[in-house]
Amino acid sequence: MNPLFSRLRTQASPAPVRRLARLLDQADAVVVGAGSGLSTSAGFVYGGERFQRYFSDFGAKYGFQDMYTGGFFPFPTLEEHWAYWSRMVWVNRYQDAPKPVYQTLRDLLVDKDHFILTTNVDHCFQKAGFDKKRLFYTQGDYGLFQCSAPCCQETWDNRDAIQAMLAQQKDLAIPTDLLPRCPRCGRPLTMNLRSDDTFVQDEGWYQAADRYAAFLRRHERGRVLYLELGVGYNTPGIIKYPFWQRTLQNPQATYVCLNAGQAAAPQAIAGQSLCLDGDIGEILTAVQAILWSEAPASPSPPTCQVVLKSAPKGNHAAMAFPRPLWYPGDRTTKEACTWRLEASFAAAGLPGGSPRSRWPRRWG
Repeated sequence: MNPLFSRLRTQASPAPVRRLARLLDQADAVVVGAGSGLSTSAGFVYGGERFQRYFSDFGAKYGFQDMYTGGFFPFPTLEEHWAYWSRMVWVNRYQDAPKPVYQTLRDLLVDKDHFILTTNVDHCFQKAGFDKKRLFYTQGDYGLFQCSAPCCQETWDNRDAIQAMLAQQKDLAIPTDLLPRCPRCGRPLTMNLRSDDTFVQDEGWYQAADRYAAFLRRHERGRVLYLELGVGYNTPGIIKYPFWQRTLQNPQATYVCLNAGQAAAPQAIAGQSLCLDGDIGEILTAVQAILWSEAPASPSPPTCQVVLKSAPKGNHAAMAFPRPLWYPGDRTTKEACTWRLEASFAAAGLPGGSPRSRWPRRWG
């Protein structure tokens, strides 16, 4: 084995998980690199029972047994192609992931200066509440169409079109009049997914790339945590290799790799690396539990006073929430507290309000 790339794999036992919790807690900035393994941990599995649940009819007719293979299948007609892809997009983009792995990651990063680079195209980060301006989707988005030529560097939201295809498909085909066409040139539309040199990098793509580059420039030094989650070797030049290189260039940086079966790091950064082999969601949940348990106790647990405006009369009702409402609320920021309260309102179906926080001095 090449000593420059020997594998440094550690089972996700209590000691390394506790070390990860400490690294996250002490980091000045966190750069997250997310691959398909993160969504797999969240339940977006492309084969097995989930494939049979949603695509057993396609599998029986065309012979493939997982969604990924189906995405490359040469369907005889565009009507069949879009019958498959509309269902594929709906279950992997517009439905929520079965497990709250992305939400756990969001909670861990809520008070950290962070940025996320991902090759995933399922929009899970934004659905979990991550700030769009801290995200760079390099490989596209299941929720976007582009011209197949392409005649322009534009993309279009596809939710309404996908819903219509899904509702009206019959015998594994959609009506011809639902075939998506480019509004500029009339050619067929296709998915905005990087597969060849026709991939469209629209204005939003370049803006996200610039924000990511600016974040990296701001954090060339200091305690930077490069947190790689579920990244394999299909496109290692996007996340994995740059993370290794940047860790090597910064003596204070740490490279952390969480993956099931592919947790590895080069020998050159062995002293700055932590590789945990296991389920990403379980590891993140364990880290969350450690940080919660080690949060300093407050002699007077903070509460948040919330004013809710109840339509249509504009009456006000005050609600006081105890510390356990947010994670870990008393060791993060007032902004984090406010964000969690707003999220709790939405989950409970309550009307929007303007949270006002009361914080003891030590927590403010």
